[in-house]
Amino acid sequence: MTQAVLDAVQQAMTSPWIYPALFALAMLDGFFPVVPAETSVITAGVFAAATGAPDIAPVIAVAALGAFAGDHISYALGRTANDRLRGGRRTGKAVAWAERALAERGGLVLVVARYIPGGRTACTLTMGAVAYPRRSFALFDAVAATSWAVYSGLIGYVGGAAFEHDPVKGLLLGLGIALSITAVVEVTRHVRLRRQPAEPAPEPALAGPGD
Repeated sequence: MTQAVLDAVQQAMTSPWIYPALFALAMLDGFFPVVPAETSVITAGVFAAATGAPDIAPVIAVAALGAFAGDHISYALGRTANDRLRGGRRTGKAVAWAERALAERGGLVLVVARYIPGGRTACTLTMGAVAYPRRSFALFDAVAATSWAVYSGLIGYVGGAAFEHDPVKGLLLGLGIALSITAVVEVTRHVRLRRQPAEPAPEPALAGPGD
C-alpha cells in the first residue's frame, strides 16, 4: 500500500503539470489557508533531491509566484470588504491591531506573518482593510513569498538528500523540520506576548472577509 502511494506521488512529481499545480496551491493558500501549499512544496523538494524530478529551481520559483499572487488576492479582498471587516466585533479589533502593528513595524509584519499558521491570510486581509500602500505591500510581499518558497523547497531538498533512496523518510524529516521551526516561532511569539502589557485588541484571527 505504501509503495503504491509512493509510486503515485512520484508519478505526479514527474508530470509536467506539477509546476502549474504548485503555483495554484500556493496561490489558493494565500486566501484559503486550508490548502496544503507548504506541504506540497516540501514534498516536491524531497523528490527533487531524491529522484531528480521535479527540478528544485522552478519549484521554488512557481511557489513564490503563486504565493505572491494569492497574497494580492487576499489584499484585494481586504480592500473590498473594508467596511465589513471594521464593523465586525472580532474583525474590527483585528483591523485595529493591524493598524498599530503596521505603525510600529511597517511592512516587516507581512514577512514575519507568512511563517505563522493562519497569520499570512490575516495579515494580508487586514493590510488591505487599512489601505496599506499597494506598492509597499508588493515590495514586502515579494520578500515574504520568495523567502517562504526558498525555505519550504530547501527544507524538502535537505530531507530528500539525507534519505536519497527512501523519499518517505526524507518527507518525514522535511515535515519534522518545518513543524519544529513553526513550534519554535509560535512559542517565542507567545512568550513575547505574555511579557508585553495587556492591549485592548488581540492579535488578528481573521478567517475570511465575511466574518
